[in-house]
Amino acid sequence: MRRLVVTSILLSMMLMMSHFALAHTEGHLATLTPPNGGQLRASGPFHLELVAKDGELTLYITDHGDNPIPTNGGQGKANIQVGKEGKKQSVVLEPVYANIMKAKGDFKITPETTVAVFLAIPGYETQGANFMPLASNGEGGEHHHHHHHDDDTADKEREHTH
Repeated sequence: MRRLVVTSILLSMMLMMSHFALAHTEGHLATLTPPNGGQLRASGPFHLELVAKDGELTLYITDHGDNPIPTNGGQGKANIQVGKEGKKQSVVLEPVYANIMKAKGDFKITPETTVAVFLAIPGYETQGANFMPLASNGEGGEHHHHHHHDDDTADKEREHTH
């Protein structure tokens, strides 16, 4: 009887842990409303939210429970590229306050822009994540459309398949 209880407890814990791990996939994060209007990614123990504007990146770092991770003493780098053949630029992400890091540079953010972020926070392993801040295909946090489509039904079907 005791073995059955222990086995039941262990199985329950494993099931809860697997549910917790699955709850933080990119697909799940894409369904959430990012608190700062950016794009969410999971990276190791972190949730990373990137807010990208022309000339400025802001990165918010939390744990999987959405608790802020202090960035003091941390460092980071962002590689920005517009399209596959576009200009590449690297900028340094610096801690500015609490769980926020920022970078500034001479770059434009377009729907084709990709941003690869690399992050070193004291007490954690180095992490990285890829963002498409203005992705219009539902691949990330916000869904941006800057043009109208003739076939809205096809758009709705595409949204439901992601």
